Amino acid sequence: MTEPKKDVIRQTDAEAIRLAKTLIRAARFGALAVIEPGTGAPLASRVGVATDIDGAPLILISMLSAHTGALVADPRCSLLLGEPGKGDPLAYPRISLSCRAVRLERGSADQVRAERRYLNRNPKAKLYTGLGDFSFFRLEPGRASLNGGFGKAYLLERDDFITGGALVEELAGSEQAALDHMNADHRDAIALYARHFGGAAGEGWIVTGFDADGMDLAAPDATCRIFFPQPLQAARELRSVLVEMAKAGRAAEQER
Repeated sequence: MTEPKKDVIRQTDAEAIRLAKTLIRAARFGALAVIEPGTGAPLASRVGVATDIDGAPLILISMLSAHTGALVADPRCSLLLGEPGKGDPLAYPRISLSCRAVRLERGSADQVRAERRYLNRNPKAKLYTGLGDFSFFRLEPGRASLNGGFGKAYLLERDDFITGGALVEELAGSEQAALDHMNADHRDAIALYARHFGGAAGEGWIVTGFDADGMDLAAPDATCRIFFPQPLQAARELRSVLVEMAKAGRAAEQER
């Protein structure tokens, strides 16, 4: 008798969803795989990434690149995210998103928001945004394959890591003002968030994005994902949540 095949896919739980969101939100770059026109062969390239408020990946690519032409011909693609550290690179978590690429029309509301969020995360890319051959694409995810390390495989659905609802648009309207205020007047609180809630070392942290689940921080050579104690239910809750997190962080550090 043959033994039944062991299912290596684990049941998706809150920990897996949190890891998936962290990998997507914290990524600075990823490996984009497309379908080469004419041959149908896979073609992979490294791209810079950011995320839209709902968590969908955003990329800025040149129309002169082979992978851009491939996306225009066939929008099916996948994006691999997750940075290795010291030692065995296969021991580090990563996520592969199955997506359809949507080119954002220049000047549209979606494109303006994508550019704003992308440049907040990747300010050096401002050199390219004005060039006519560069375009923003939003990668609409379907399913995702999460590898949390050896023996930790999960299959996630879109709703596991993409946030929907009216809150997305509500946050989009107030996000930049909140970012500008925090980065101009509350750098000490941002450093506290990175240190206490993110376990991140170093200096020069700024906030690059807010969303319903948390905030994204960046330093010159690092990123940090911070989750709120509870997801926001309305954009007006953001300020009070940030204040309470700063109080909690300072109190915890004083007790040490």
